[in-house]
Amino acid sequence: MKKPAIKKVLAKAGRFFLIGFVFFFLSTTLYAFYLKWFPPFTTPLMLKRAMEAKGDFSLKCKWRSYKNISDYAKLAAIASEDQAFPTHNGFDIKAIKEAIKYNSRHKTKMKGASTISQQVAKNVFLYPSRTYLRKGMEAYFTIMIETIWGKKRILEMYLNVAEMGNGIFGVEAASEKYYHRHASDITPLQAATLAAILPSPIEHPANNLTLWVTSRRDDALKGMRQIGGLNYLNQLN
Repeated sequence: MKKPAIKKVLAKAGRFFLIGFVFFFLSTTLYAFYLKWFPPFTTPLMLKRAMEAKGDFSLKCKWRSYKNISDYAKLAAIASEDQAFPTHNGFDIKAIKEAIKYNSRHKTKMKGASTISQQVAKNVFLYPSRTYLRKGMEAYFTIMIETIWGKKRILEMYLNVAEMGNGIFGVEAASEKYYHRHASDITPLQAATLAAILPSPIEHPANNLTLWVTSRRDDALKGMRQIGGLNYLNQLN
């Protein structure tokens, strides 16, 4: 192929790439703005669980606004998952450095450092996978929601879409399933228990108080006190 022809092909490829990039950026930005005020229709993880399901399976997810979720649930999630949530920009650099240091010494049991913002970006926008591309896209969406939504909306989204059991998503559905009450009415102990199961909600449901669950629940309760109780939530914008 002659050089002019190669240049022409490269120019077309460049234009195609640019158009694709602009379309992707605009469409994801518009969707992020939509989600600033409205709940998602579903999430990739919900779709994945529905496709994987065998036998009798029902998806339970009931959206509740920020003000209709117990402050204890908000505090427990932060205390258990991301105590630097009000102050970081989506990434906890200190936690990332500690995780890298820990993982370099422990090859079998890896430690994560994902913030609540990163988990929301992953849950709302991305299909579950363990690839570098997915991590890169997670960073992209994390920056986007931190810029567009603000902390209260990110926490509200997290508490509405987080997996909390087999087919159970969000604190409202979990509160009704496990405690027969609304998310606005759960106690500190119940909120801490729901936060405790977040890493493995299917293997460790909130109605099966194993040693693993109770240990994490007690850590969450301790963390809720240590970070200052409900006054801590006043830092959220």
